[in-house]
Amino acid sequence: MMSPEDHNRLLAWGHIAYASFFTLMGLMFGAIFALAGAGMALDPKVPNDFPAAFFGLFGVIFGLFYIAMALPSFVAGVGLLKRKSWAKVWALIAGVVASMSFPIGTAVCVYTFWFVFSDPGKALYDKPNAGYQPYPNGLYGAPASNPAADAREAKTRDYQYVPPTEPPNWRDDG
Repeated sequence: MMSPEDHNRLLAWGHIAYASFFTLMGLMFGAIFALAGAGMALDPKVPNDFPAAFFGLFGVIFGLFYIAMALPSFVAGVGLLKRKSWAKVWALIAGVVASMSFPIGTAVCVYTFWFVFSDPGKALYDKPNAGYQPYPNGLYGAPASNPAADAREAKTRDYQYVPPTEPPNWRDDG
């Protein structure tokens, strides 16, 4: 049986592998379209430069889109490996983004959501902050709040209606 640390490590490497694959695909497709555009631009049989510019621009945009889709998974993978507190949120964001690319991204998404919301994930990332110590007598010496006493006092307090004050009449000032 795998420990929470093993699941965390496996999920981190899954996000990094997914992001690496998507980055490689983005670079490859971007380069293919950019080279196709360059080939059209150098071909004297092509009457104008519009198809070449279109293919080149499409290649750059396509490559940047794939890299942008992989970026959350890179961030989540590195954060999970280093066990940062923000890694859980980035893993969920990366899982949602990865879910759109079937089947690899969907598998990474399902494993991410299973781990983050399961008992091993909660045991690893939902620990209370040990460094936080509330002030025993309230903030900076103010009396501590006692919700039970406040509720009792609210029930016994005699409330009096005080009408609101009239605003000044700014029309008569002139």
